[in-house]
Amino acid sequence: MIPLRDNVPSRTYPLVTNLLIWANFVVFAYEVSRGAALEEFVSRWGLVPARLAYEGLFSPAGLTILSSMFLHGGWLHILGNMWFLYLFGDNVEDRLGHLRYLAFYLLCGLASALTHILFNVGSPVPVVGASGAIAGVLGAYFVLFPLARIATLVWGFLMAWVVEVPAMLFLGLWFVFQFLAGMMSLPGAIAGATGGIAWWAHVGGFVAGILLVRFLCPARGPCRYPYDVLPTR
Repeated sequence: MIPLRDNVPSRTYPLVTNLLIWANFVVFAYEVSRGAALEEFVSRWGLVPARLAYEGLFSPAGLTILSSMFLHGGWLHILGNMWFLYLFGDNVEDRLGHLRYLAFYLLCGLASALTHILFNVGSPVPVVGASGAIAGVLGAYFVLFPLARIATLVWGFLMAWVVEVPAMLFLGLWFVFQFLAGMMSLPGAIAGATGGIAWWAHVGGFVAGILLVRFLCPARGPCRYPYDVLPTR
């Protein structure tokens, strides 16, 4: 399923969301320019659980938690991540405000990284991508706009349809899939079932988003829109 749009308009310009998207593309362009040195670059600035677990969070290796959030493994990786951030981030930023939203995004990235390390302590494989922090944005959207309508592209049997589903259903299914895939990645699960994706980072980010948004949402006014009566955009 691919989300195409939602029916919750933003009241403010999503400054931080757009800056994050641009920052990710700028860093990705620099990655691509590294050429033969790309592998060394990713090993240095990507999140390596074994290195971080050994050196500690408050070491130079701890900086890779932040740097890895702006690195990506290819065009499909970054385009998919940035599309989800663009689609869901503006509304969450609108509710939290720019500075709270930036803090929220980075904290979700931290939580997702720590979750991944917890389940992969000895892994020497560098992890890159903004998907853990973006999973936090999805978790916040799940809390703030559960009945928002998500126009979704669904395909099967050589056919495709666009259907509107509640955000709580779309994001709930997304989370269940991440969790089940994470369980399959545990020792003793089916070999090769994980596809090299940091599923537990997604799970940790989503849960962090659900928890953090309740503390960071401004005290004044409701934390939700009358999303069920808004027109589809």
